[in-house]
Amino acid sequence: MAHRAARPLLAAVLLAAALTGCGGSAGTAAPPADSAPPAVTPTTAPAAPAPAAPMPASAPVRVRIPAAGVDASPLLTLGLAADGTVEVPSVPEADKIGWYGKGVTPGETGPAVLIGHFDTARGPAVLKDVSKVHTGDDITVSRADGSTAVFRVRELEQVDKKRFPTDKVYGDTARPELRVITCGGAITDGHRPDNIILYADLVG
Repeated sequence: MAHRAARPLLAAVLLAAALTGCGGSAGTAAPPADSAPPAVTPTTAPAAPAPAAPMPASAPVRVRIPAAGVDASPLLTLGLAADGTVEVPSVPEADKIGWYGKGVTPGETGPAVLIGHFDTARGPAVLKDVSKVHTGDDITVSRADGSTAVFRVRELEQVDKKRFPTDKVYGDTARPELRVITCGGAITDGHRPDNIILYADLVG
């Protein structure tokens, strides 16, 4: 998923793509049919931010995305489920952001991955306002060592889960990057068919 773990995990991620950040995963009721679907405007020519030096490993403890009204703490540490798919926050923890703990920590070289629900059967969740995020907006991650990693959004993507861009999201990168993943699209057969992905670069 992240630099050293990326290659062994790719097969698992291919299976997990349809579940990542979803409101209606297996075994849970679907979101309310009348809840407003999220939507983002994909970017095709993102501006490249000034790069920042990589940081040492330190687990994330708080995530702030001001544009989406997100200030989430503590973070959940996610791993792999018994079926080999990437875990997502449970429905009772839909107000929290999860970090994929087998990958890099935010600020290290590689793609750190955060996952959160847009909604669940209980209603709107932590990333309910993801559509308000635009390129150039900041995402701030506070870390366990007291440091802060600031990322700037350079690209937004909304994709059908059947065409999830696994290599682009989880593949190796030469600099510290961040992915924030949730669900999107109008509810179809009780589930949202898309993933919304924010790509961000470390700038401070």
